[in-house]
Amino acid sequence: MVEEQKITPDTESPAPAPAPAPGSAIVPTEIAKDVTEEKIQNPPPEQNSDDSKALAVVEKPVEPETKKSSSGSLDRDVKLADLSKEKKMSFVKAWEDSEKSKAENKAEKKISDVLAWENSKKAAVEAQLKKIEEQLEKKKAEYAEKMKNKVAAIHKEAEERRAMIEAKRGEDILKAEETAAKYRATGIVPKATCGCF
Repeated sequence: MVEEQKITPDTESPAPAPAPAPGSAIVPTEIAKDVTEEKIQNPPPEQNSDDSKALAVVEKPVEPETKKSSSGSLDRDVKLADLSKEKKMSFVKAWEDSEKSKAENKAEKKISDVLAWENSKKAAVEAQLKKIEEQLEKKKAEYAEKMKNKVAAIHKEAEERRAMIEAKRGEDILKAEETAAKYRATGIVPKATCGCF
């Protein structure tokens, strides 16, 4: 059994704890210690008056044991009710913490899902961009090749035309020389083909 000590200004001796009523639950040791410590730490306020020092110590009349046991039983009932309330509050606090952690975990999971979705979409877009760039590079190379081929064809055609012009010029020069030789041989003066002479 747990003994409680009461400190009062009138008496300094500890009062024994009342015996528990039959059928009532025994108060746990920790709660009894807490209550005892409260009473020791928070003694009732003393009444300070000028006459109190001159007065003699007055003993309180001893209450019958039946009252002490019923008040002890009431105290135990109050303590048990407080203990039950604290227990309920701790269950509510644990439930609240559990729900908060569930909500936090759910939110974190959703955030990580969104991040994974974002990363996969970014990767897909970057892959598509890279593919388009490769296609553009391929088309650019194809067009460059076509343009080089066109330039080469134009150059070839220009060379052919130049060759034809050179050949024609050579023929015209040869024909003019032959005609001039013929005119020299015959002594005929050629007719002017141009009106400027």
